[in-house]
Amino acid sequence: MQTHLFNTQRLKEILPQIRNFVKEELYPLEAQFLHNSFRSLEPLLAEKRNAVKKAGLWAPHLPEKDGGMGLTLVEFAQVSEELGRTPIGHYVFNCQAPDIGNMELLHKFGSAEQKEKFLNPLMKGELRSCFSMTEPGFAGSNPVMMSTTAVREENSYVINGHKWFTSSADGARFAIVMAVTNLEQPNPYTRASMILVPTDTPGFIHVRNIRIMGEAGDSYNSHAEIKYENCRVPIENLLGPEGAGFKLAQERLGPGRIHHCMRWIGICERAFDLMCKRAVAREIAPGEFLGNKQTIQAWIAESRASIQAARLMVLHTAYQMEVEGQAAVREEISTIKFFVANVLQTVIDRAIQVHGALGITDDTILAYWYRHERGARIYDGPDEVHKAVVARKILKNYGLESK
Repeated sequence: MQTHLFNTQRLKEILPQIRNFVKEELYPLEAQFLHNSFRSLEPLLAEKRNAVKKAGLWAPHLPEKDGGMGLTLVEFAQVSEELGRTPIGHYVFNCQAPDIGNMELLHKFGSAEQKEKFLNPLMKGELRSCFSMTEPGFAGSNPVMMSTTAVREENSYVINGHKWFTSSADGARFAIVMAVTNLEQPNPYTRASMILVPTDTPGFIHVRNIRIMGEAGDSYNSHAEIKYENCRVPIENLLGPEGAGFKLAQERLGPGRIHHCMRWIGICERAFDLMCKRAVAREIAPGEFLGNKQTIQAWIAESRASIQAARLMVLHTAYQMEVEGQAAVREEISTIKFFVANVLQTVIDRAIQVHGALGITDDTILAYWYRHERGARIYDGPDEVHKAVVARKILKNYGLESK
């Protein structure tokens, strides 16, 4: 469902194309995705990626001069919803996390040399990347607590530390690593930097893939434990200014949460569609169907209202971000994160319940999403942290100072 406010002429032309491609070309691959390894599916996905390029639908978030579609954030948000209806949609269109965030960082802050070496092949889909920030010894909700260091020695940074949940490290060609470079700084938010590390650099040690709910061990968006042991890279691999790591991270996270939320809404729409189809098809007594039951009808009505509310909240936030900048919508970003994550879980849960025992098998996509998307309330900041941000802002207007 679209609104007149956000449904541009360009979207009217491309959304039907994308929707059709997802249904005709990607839905049929989901069974293989669920029951086989990602690597076994890569050759077929490569064919689909080439088809997307030929159709002119590649990398919708990138400028046209870089081989993308040049969509605005609001336009891409709606494309992201369509791609979110299948677990492989964003990958096939080359706008999957964490690559999309790494592209945005390199596009804004990368040097000419960094763009040539890292960004250009990433935009073309010739390689994949990973993002290495979270550490096992510290709470991920407070990223300034970090022990990984990058010590400057002549013309190099020597990195030592221990990371985990390094997104998509398996098969990635380079990592963007958050490490402390300026320990003497009194402000903890100016101590860390982002550094580009090719994954074949001596001292970059891929310890293991961390099996999480809903993911195969070799999935393209697996999460890995990484150790950096005297990992030496040239100082030219510093991304942006030294000590600006957290500033760059915020530049990445704002649009990233828009992407995530609209992907979640795409999942909601797919789950909603499956729920409704099941409700009208499943006969529970002669001439009586699940959809005749008041409880099922209530779930369908409430889900429809929640999904539409979530969509409008996210699109409004994306629009405000484009007009006023990310800093102006900090609380709105937090609000959509926890609100949409909970709508997502509720809708998937209802869809599974309507499917009965079938819903907990991998004969539908629902059980995969139920496992995989439980993380939505944790990553990109746990919901509780985002709720606290919103509440403190509201209560400050009533005179309560935060502690």
